Amino acid sequence: MKRILACIDASQYAARVCDYTAWAAKRLDASVELLNIIQRSNAAASRKDLSGAIGLGVKSSLLEELTRLDEAEGKLAIERGRVLLDSAQDHVKNLGVADVSLTHRHGGIVETVTEREADADLIVMGKRGASSDFAKGHIGSKVERVIRASHKPVLIASSRGVELAQTNPSKVIVAYDGGAASTAALRFAAQSALFTDITLDVVIAGSNDTRHQKLVESAKQLLAEQSRDSEVRLEDGAPETVIGDTMKANPDGFLVMGAYGHSPLRTLIVGSTTTAMIRTIHAPVLLMRP
Repeated sequence: MKRILACIDASQYAARVCDYTAWAAKRLDASVELLNIIQRSNAAASRKDLSGAIGLGVKSSLLEELTRLDEAEGKLAIERGRVLLDSAQDHVKNLGVADVSLTHRHGGIVETVTEREADADLIVMGKRGASSDFAKGHIGSKVERVIRASHKPVLIASSRGVELAQTNPSKVIVAYDGGAASTAALRFAAQSALFTDITLDVVIAGSNDTRHQKLVESAKQLLAEQSRDSEVRLEDGAPETVIGDTMKANPDGFLVMGAYGHSPLRTLIVGSTTTAMIRTIHAPVLLMRP
């Protein structure tokens, strides 16, 4: 049986993560694992910094007080996580998914997700975490790190776009550039039960030259091998512009694309189409690594 790993926190995306998870679970006939992670605290560093700024006579009492506060904060975080998981479980079950398990862990988000994904077929998480809600128009740093580290498809929940709890996407847009990641994304879109009865629209960004025409033929051949009908379109322009305009024209659409086809160093220098799309598009985005 397939399994979906859904990451739940106190962010504004939690309800959408539950909606997307339930939608995917029903289409894949999958079980669901809801995961909440209590991140490692930097309280020890805080104690060191504060204690070094005061006289020796009160250092011991300050450390004791900070320790008590840290323990109280830890207990509160555990209880908060339990409440979030219970609420998420009720939400997912109310949407028609019966097989739901809960996992509550301490540790780093990236390390924990990559550990728990071993038995998962799909990961679902919000565009930003609870600590990043103020950073509108950006994605959470942990989200990017999870995507780069994961070997499974990652479905990113947006706060807007198609309501997957109520309906299917109107169309699945697959961004294709011939690279290993985008080829994996196109193959997944053509094969997966997630999109069996949903129209596929393959979009290639670039000029009408020999290289891009070969990409069109390559996409058509792959789709033919999967016995999947789809329109393959070549649009002149930069990938961010072409994909962005396509998604604007399909507000109830679903974007599937390869994730981070270049190294982190190159991304730092020239930017990343993956990050730009997650940041600017208000629609579900499924990302594939090669």
